[in-house]
Amino acid sequence: MKNKKKFHFLSETVKYKGKYKDKQTDKEKENKKEDNHGKEDNENNVKKLVSWTEAYQINSRAFQLIYKENPSMMISRLLCVVWEALTPYVGIYFSALIVGELAGNKDMSRLKELVLITLLSQAGISLISAFLSKWRNTQSCAVYYQVEKIYTKKLMEMDFVHIDNAKIHEQLYKIQQNQRGGGWGLFKVIFDYEAIVSAIFTLFGGITLTVSLFTSAVPEQGGKYTILNNPLFLVLVIFSMLAVTYISPVLTNKAGSYWAMNSDVHNLANRLFGHFGWLGSRWKFAADVRMYRQDIICDKYNGNKEGAFCSKGIFSRYFAGIAGLYHGAAAGISVIFTGIVYLFVCLKAWTGAFGIGAVTQYIASITKVSSGVSSLILMAGSMRNNASFLKQSFEFLDLPNPMYQGSLTVEKRMDREYEVEFRGVSFQYPGSESFALKNVNVKFRVGERLAVVGENGSGKTTFIKLLTRLYDPTEGQILLNGIDIRKYSYLEYMSIFSVVFQDFMLFAFPLGQNVAAETECDSKKVRECLEKAGFGERLFTMPDGIHTYLYKHFSKEGVDISGGEAQKIALARCLYKDAPFIILDEPTAALDPIAEAEVYTRFNEYVGDKTAIYISHRLSSCRFCDEIAVFDSGQIVQLGCHEQLVKEKQGKYFELWQAQAQYYTG
Repeated sequence: MKNKKKFHFLSETVKYKGKYKDKQTDKEKENKKEDNHGKEDNENNVKKLVSWTEAYQINSRAFQLIYKENPSMMISRLLCVVWEALTPYVGIYFSALIVGELAGNKDMSRLKELVLITLLSQAGISLISAFLSKWRNTQSCAVYYQVEKIYTKKLMEMDFVHIDNAKIHEQLYKIQQNQRGGGWGLFKVIFDYEAIVSAIFTLFGGITLTVSLFTSAVPEQGGKYTILNNPLFLVLVIFSMLAVTYISPVLTNKAGSYWAMNSDVHNLANRLFGHFGWLGSRWKFAADVRMYRQDIICDKYNGNKEGAFCSKGIFSRYFAGIAGLYHGAAAGISVIFTGIVYLFVCLKAWTGAFGIGAVTQYIASITKVSSGVSSLILMAGSMRNNASFLKQSFEFLDLPNPMYQGSLTVEKRMDREYEVEFRGVSFQYPGSESFALKNVNVKFRVGERLAVVGENGSGKTTFIKLLTRLYDPTEGQILLNGIDIRKYSYLEYMSIFSVVFQDFMLFAFPLGQNVAAETECDSKKVRECLEKAGFGERLFTMPDGIHTYLYKHFSKEGVDISGGEAQKIALARCLYKDAPFIILDEPTAALDPIAEAEVYTRFNEYVGDKTAIYISHRLSSCRFCDEIAVFDSGQIVQLGCHEQLVKEKQGKYFELWQAQAQYYTG
């Protein structure tokens, strides 16, 4: 029997072929695979290098973005690298003078003077270095979060239609994976520019102390060695040094490009390791791991030698082959440069062009010049490699916000007399061919209780997102007091709604801050809202009352709360905002029907003259509402109170009611 199967792992496709016998084990079958050794890379995962011009432009833009976010951080870091690049030459210069004096006149007073100047200069350098270092460290203590803040600000500013788009989240996740895994992206720009500035000033200082090496002439008694004075010979030596200096970092960049080109392979490997490598330490999954022996799955992935980072993986093959040759050649060429420098300097010193003290100065400074040139070339290549990742970052940061923000002020009515109307509203999710809502027409006023019911995918949550203007309609209008809601100031319009979504979030902050959704809160109001939401008894047991931290992320005294308690806190948050419209989007779905009905009934008592909209799968929980809107396939198919709708035996509401009632009646 001939069997072929493909196993996709770490973006490498390995084909298994061969004739299988009944007696073969799965392991033996798995071992019979054709070893491609990464001869064909997955082209979709290879990052193409951008042009040098584009690389410069995109890196400059990234630097300006980071500088604008925190100029003090960038100034402190760059000043530090400038200081660190130039100050070593002070020691090199005075050391050369001391060695020269020892090898020459040996004037004791001159030696004392040079040593004293050297010590004082080093003391001053150390003092200033400590000050600059402290400034830099203070400004850079949150450098990682400064970069993350750029993406967070974009998330907060972008239209919700993007926030709710899985492709956008995947785009951001790839950016974060590249940053955390390979160090690519905006975060790398900080260190690349530091290295560039350091290289430039290292080069400047080194050239200053090296110029005299080439201008110092070999005396005539040097015989045939006077050829070292020939300008053509000097040009040849300088060219040789620069060529060797250039080739070494170019080869290093070429080796490093294999990481950049295969970043998707690298990221997927990190994701797999992050999951399977740590699955056993996640106590929440312990029962499933034990019951279904998921440790066997972990062994399969963690023990796979063809994994990206393993002995037979793609990177191992690269660095055992071509990439390793590039690295080795780069190291060998750097040794050649050192040999050329020593030979040239020692020949000129031996022929009497300068003294022994100058040898120390020239060898040290010209080596610094070489490292400066090498670093410049290396960083230029690094920035070019990073440019393709920066493009990904800016594709995300440049996402447009087409939603009109509006300018009208929402009227703050003391009588809370608001009227909302959906007029022929249809909505189609981006990229979808079908409508999530189609021709919805409904009107309700403040003080009413509206229930929204229907099966999964019928359009209930989409209806709420349109009402709160997280989305704009594809067709039709939503009116507030007769005015299209798109004309109102976006943030002001959202302020009249208080919503508890089914996937609400509580944070590891104090209880009071969770309820108020602010760092400062009205303690009395917080307690009242918690009591109204049914959290009063639990609040009494909290060690620090409303100042008790939820969870233990930021405080070892933090308390863990149950799902039901979390729901009550979310309801208290909804009451605290005191908005004229209150919406509960299945926040109690995890509760049993009786408990959910009790929560809704209690909550309804405290809503007062506000408009309340309840979304629930359980029809019995919403019987108290003034009207019930029944959704089916994106449309409102029925509208009325429970008594009316349950009599329409051909209607969708009756069908849903009967389907649920059979579980509670004999």
